[in-house]
Amino acid sequence: MAVSAFLDYLLLEKKYARNTVLAYETDILSFQKFLMAEEEVLIQVSYPAIREWIVFLIEAGNETRTVNRKIASLKAYYAFLLRSGAIDKNPFSKHKTLKEEKKVHIPFSAAEMENVLDLIGYPADFEGIRDRLIVYLLYTTGIRRSELINLKFSNVDFVTQNIKVLGKRNKERIIPMLSGLANQAMLYIEERNKLNNIQDNEYFFLTKRGVKLYENLVYRVINKYLSKVSPKVKKSPHMLRHTFATHLLNQGADLNAVKELLGHSSLAATQVYTHNSIAELKKAHKLAHPRNKN
Repeated sequence: MAVSAFLDYLLLEKKYARNTVLAYETDILSFQKFLMAEEEVLIQVSYPAIREWIVFLIEAGNETRTVNRKIASLKAYYAFLLRSGAIDKNPFSKHKTLKEEKKVHIPFSAAEMENVLDLIGYPADFEGIRDRLIVYLLYTTGIRRSELINLKFSNVDFVTQNIKVLGKRNKERIIPMLSGLANQAMLYIEERNKLNNIQDNEYFFLTKRGVKLYENLVYRVINKYLSKVSPKVKKSPHMLRHTFATHLLNQGADLNAVKELLGHSSLAATQVYTHNSIAELKKAHKLAHPRNKN
């Protein structure tokens, strides 16, 4: 069965995002290319060939997380073939996920976020106002980079001060705008309206050439301005999402409410952000409890 049938299944039936489907395709085709060099066939792969492929990936410098993602892609593909009757056994059924070291990424502090939003200078032109809004929006809503890039102009409602976000698997959610965010967005719209070469008018965020934003641009914006206020190594749009969730939990927000704001399908996905809030609780407990002699 062709790989295209599996990709259509992910896109049309599972409603996966195109970028997610593209990642599956890349993983499967790279595995197929490796098998060709080993004189093996994708649909009849042997388990020893799978082990050789995993060793190859590790020796090539891939992180364990990356290898596990590729393995998950192939497991899903062969599970699809098994259900479809194209094969009678999943060659990945014996393979266990490689053990990963858990990385704890420290979120930005409230002071760092105050500095990046209120104290450092942004250019007073279209790009400067847009970039500040990008930082402001990611931090105060917790939306994903892809959700920001694909945000439609029609989905920003200044009357109700809500934003409609289309998340993973085309799941919609409503996120309230803080008044400060709404004010920044209005300033941006004033500058946006001055562009005379708009091509992708339906999208809220544009480049100065009037086209839809792209992923690397958003990453560069975050890295550029957070580098001015923070020594932390990881400065990315996802770290602002991480910071958003952690700061809400530190201030006593309900875990289920944070889950809904983030657009998580399960509470377990949101609980990864609780370790920092627990650290804050321990600190407060130690400082405030009368039985603490130290």
